Amino acid sequence: MLIVAFICVLISHFEAFTQINGNQGHPNIILLMADDLGWGDVGFNGNKKIITPNLDKMAEAGVRFTNFYAAAPLCSPTRASVLTGRSPFRQGIFAAHTAGMRPAEQTIAEVLKKEGYRTGFFGKWHLGWVEPEKIESRGFYSPPSYHGYDETFATKSAVPTWNPTKYPDNWNGFGKGKNGEWGGSIYVYNGEPVTENLNGDDSRIIMDRAIPFIEKSIKEEKPFLATIWFHAPHEPVVAGPEYLAKYPELPEDQKHLYGCITAMDEQIGRLKSFLQEKGVDENTILFFCSDNGPADPQAKAGIASAEPFRGHKHQMWEGGLRVPSVIEWPGKIDSGTTSKFTACTSDYFPTILEMLEIPVPNRVPLDGVSLLPVLKGEDLERTVPFASGYQRLYKNTELYAFIQGQYKICIPDKGEKMMLFDLEKDQTESNNLAEEKPEVFAKLKVGLEKVKTSWKESREGKDYEW
Repeated sequence: MLIVAFICVLISHFEAFTQINGNQGHPNIILLMADDLGWGDVGFNGNKKIITPNLDKMAEAGVRFTNFYAAAPLCSPTRASVLTGRSPFRQGIFAAHTAGMRPAEQTIAEVLKKEGYRTGFFGKWHLGWVEPEKIESRGFYSPPSYHGYDETFATKSAVPTWNPTKYPDNWNGFGKGKNGEWGGSIYVYNGEPVTENLNGDDSRIIMDRAIPFIEKSIKEEKPFLATIWFHAPHEPVVAGPEYLAKYPELPEDQKHLYGCITAMDEQIGRLKSFLQEKGVDENTILFFCSDNGPADPQAKAGIASAEPFRGHKHQMWEGGLRVPSVIEWPGKIDSGTTSKFTACTSDYFPTILEMLEIPVPNRVPLDGVSLLPVLKGEDLERTVPFASGYQRLYKNTELYAFIQGQYKICIPDKGEKMMLFDLEKDQTESNNLAEEKPEVFAKLKVGLEKVKTSWKESREGKDYEW
């Protein structure tokens, strides 16, 4: 009888473990990304006016990175780096709306799908067109379903952050349609245009699709990868009445910006509550960051902030590249930790692979490194330099940044020359040391040219099977 009782206890524990962890304990992965969220526009980075309680709790419960970089100072390239662990320059994605994700690139969704994961994408894709019959310039049809995602609810690019099918009253930019309708990107669900549940807050609309996907994965006892890329706070920036009311003392434009950020934060809180309710929160790893610094108009008007850093989106100053970042895995990684490790969006891919004990592919070069040792509390310095680029034929734009240790070289903006900064002593990049430290300057320039050569070899065919 004792043996029978013991076996029953073991079975009970196994069933409970399986229910909580699914697929023999494979952790779930959620990739959260904001769009154009400045380093200084979250509470956990010191903003006292913004209301982001759920992101702030994530920072308290996980690891907050103070030196975390987007792979590029604008959206599409950074998104490519998250999914592949590779510089967007290797992939031919130099800027927004230029090309798309190449089918030969191996994404984290494809890798995890082979491991038995259900994979879902929700929100702004921006790595190729998502409507199969629509032919446009500056890109090609390459939806999330081409890159390992089972279920997709995606827009090609930006939509208003409130009522995404309506042209906002306070907006005079792109996307003007007929009769007050939004004429830009639309939502497509598994290849079909969406017409229902598209009113109100866009972050809520996205989460309304992501949570059922997660719930189904839990019911099927399958681990999941949920990639949730919000539009907030990208233009057109619109907040609903209840979110505007939270900021009565702020200027109108800032009310909308902060309001839509708070609405996004609310949905992140909703997601976390759902994970706790289902008992999978301790077996779920959450990654949060922004795709680049704050948008040019908001930053220049003082509405959005990269403080204490200089610059904004489209620039290689720290304000264009350094972004808010938190990684949380309850009970598995150090909580309430602030890391100064130089990390970037290309690091997600190798980090997830090491967490899951999946061998890193050696067929193609990666630009990211695993952050798992850092998340476990090890005091390390980055051994692989961080390199970034942004290139467009428009106005002959070709900008670069290269960080090795405490030093950074960059061409920060169009018309500027290459500069050298000591980021440990000069975070505001006020003192160009190119003439004062010529040996350091020359060494980093050689390092950048070596990386650029490797990038070119990759995108021109070295990494691809023909």
